This record gives sequence, C-alpha cells and structure tokens, in this order.
Amino acid sequence: MGFEEEWGRLRADAVERRAATKPPDEAAVGSVETDPVAEAREAAMERLADFRSRVLLVPLDARGGLWTSEFGGLDWICVFSDAEALGRFTEARGESDREWTYRRVVGARLLDELVPALDFPCGVAWNAAGPDGMVLPPMRGIVPDTAALDGEAAA
Repeated sequence: MGFEEEWGRLRADAVERRAATKPPDEAAVGSVETDPVAEAREAAMERLADFRSRVLLVPLDARGGLWTSEFGGLDWICVFSDAEALGRFTEARGESDREWTYRRVVGARLLDELVPALDFPCGVAWNAAGPDGMVLPPMRGIVPDTAALDGEAAA
C-alpha cells in the first residue's frame, strides 16, 4: 500500500471513529476500559493530521535552503507554528539578536514533497524549545515510503 492510500485510510478511519463516538454517560465513565496504546496511537494520528493541515514557518539557512539541525545522527528540519514559537527557539539558541528569514509552507507539502526531495534522510522537529514540541521522524506513515528509513529506500 502506498503512502497516499495508507494515509487516506488512516485519516478516514479516524474520522469514522470520531463520528461514531458518543459522549459517555456520567455513570458509565468509571466502568469504561481503555486501551492506552490505541489512545496514544489515535492522539499521535490526530496531531499528525493537525501538522499536515497547518501553514508553518520554516527558517532558511544562509544559502536560502531549509535550516536543519543534526541530532542523534539524523538531520531535522526545524519548523514552527508561529513567530512566537520561532522566537522561543532563537532565544534558547542564544541567537535572538540576528534576523531569521523563513518561508511559509503547508505541513503536508513539507512531508510529502520537500522531505522526499532531499538527498539525505531528514525528519521534522515542530516547535523545538516549546512546551508543545514534537518530532516527525522519516518513517512510513509520516513521509512517503521512498523517503522513509523503514520504507522503499531502506529495502
């Protein structure tokens, strides 16, 4: 199954589950058993869907390319929800005194087009140095299989 098919299926499943879910009875709340793994997976998929739909700020390097940072043997494109989040990041780096140029990019385009176009494996770090930060590694289900470390490129 290709990335687009898998992503479409996962998104449709999440929408269907959300539509089918009714608010629990107050009396039934205490007796409902939940699967923490399923809940965590659902929360991650919702967060990924949120990321894909956002317009993000992507800082540029001195040559006008995407600004990346190496961590754990992998390059990461740092992206931010807004100027405030970018400001927290530059302050944490001790670089708030310099001008940071950036482009606005839709999250889906970043994951589906820009990451696969790179000639090296690269993940995305969203709102680094913030309380709501998240990393999106180059893995199947996040980026197309051709760019995923566990996808076609790895085979």
